[in-house]
Amino acid sequence: MAGPLPIGDPAPADGSLPGQSAIGASERTLHAYVHIPFCKVRCGYCDFNTYTASELEGAKQSAYTDVLIAEIKLSAQVIADAGLPKRKLSTVFFGGGTPTLLPASDLVKILAALRDAFEIAPGAEVTTEANPDTVNAEYLRELCDGGFNRVSFGMQSAVPLVLATLERTHNPANVAVGVAAAKELGLRTSVDLIYGAPGETLDEWRQSVIAAIEMQPDHISAYALIVEDGTKLARQIKSGLLEEPDEDLQADKYELADLLFAEAGFDWYEVSNWSRGEQNASAHNISYWASQDWWGYGPGAHSHFGGVRWWNVKHPTAYASKLADGNSPAAGRETLSHRTRLEERILLEIRIREGLEVDLAKQVNAEASKLIAGFIADELVDAKAAIGGVLKLTLKGRLLADSLVRQLLAD
Repeated sequence: MAGPLPIGDPAPADGSLPGQSAIGASERTLHAYVHIPFCKVRCGYCDFNTYTASELEGAKQSAYTDVLIAEIKLSAQVIADAGLPKRKLSTVFFGGGTPTLLPASDLVKILAALRDAFEIAPGAEVTTEANPDTVNAEYLRELCDGGFNRVSFGMQSAVPLVLATLERTHNPANVAVGVAAAKELGLRTSVDLIYGAPGETLDEWRQSVIAAIEMQPDHISAYALIVEDGTKLARQIKSGLLEEPDEDLQADKYELADLLFAEAGFDWYEVSNWSRGEQNASAHNISYWASQDWWGYGPGAHSHFGGVRWWNVKHPTAYASKLADGNSPAAGRETLSHRTRLEERILLEIRIREGLEVDLAKQVNAEASKLIAGFIADELVDAKAAIGGVLKLTLKGRLLADSLVRQLLAD
């Protein structure tokens, strides 16, 4: 289970939104994130809001679809009451947890409820994450027939020993089987990798990257392992059972992955994401980085409308109880100040290939010009682009992106 929820203002029982949420809404796109919080086992590194069967405390996985649809119906009413313009969903993303622990018919039913409530824009990206052990060709066909057009497979590694360290239980051979089956149906595909597991060598990481490339997916994500407080992995490292990830080795792994991806025709479009052409970049993830509007459905899910952010209660039992009483499942919310919204834009936009406007950095930090001169000198940003008014990270800059953000926000 994830850590504690943020501290914010109380959320109204009816879920009503303040006036700020509607300001400029016609210029923003609308998106849906659907959280499926169930997992067969808990991976040692995971800090997501997920639950195994023994942790559900009376909540029924079989009843979850109807409970979640209740929030979808509530959201449509809340959005209408707030006076927001009618917008079709530009993307839908099912994440978790393991969405594919539910029957394919349940995922299709949830998607149909979203379609009924908002309509889905023509050509919209509709994605589900998938554990490769929980899907087959028949399952994927049902998703495809029901309106899904993209599947993101949790691969993490191709090396059994690394998967064991991460406590991932799937059969690595099933990733390629799943990707091939999805591609045969015309579904777009993505695979997720994690680098930096304790004990993972550079050569083992190379094996995983090459294995992912050989599947010929449309998109690959590669994330550095972060040791989250409170996880089993953190306890294992603290006790000396496992070694802490080496930052220099992680940097070497990132550079290797970027090189191999580029040679295979994948372009980076965000620090941790590569795609075969712009058309295969994750439109849903881009909506987050561009601060669009999205409603997050499910326990612990976060939402954002025009600088108003809120989050649901964490446990599936509490979530179901609130909706059964006709109330919003929101646990709290905050209305972001102009300054905070600018800071978040810097945090997000510096990570994407299009880069961050220099003028935006100057609004937040009076010393931005001096800092940017240093970034250019240290070859962290493209000099020509920076002089032209946009900060675009070099490979070296991508490795130090968090440091650049901290400097820009230090004013």
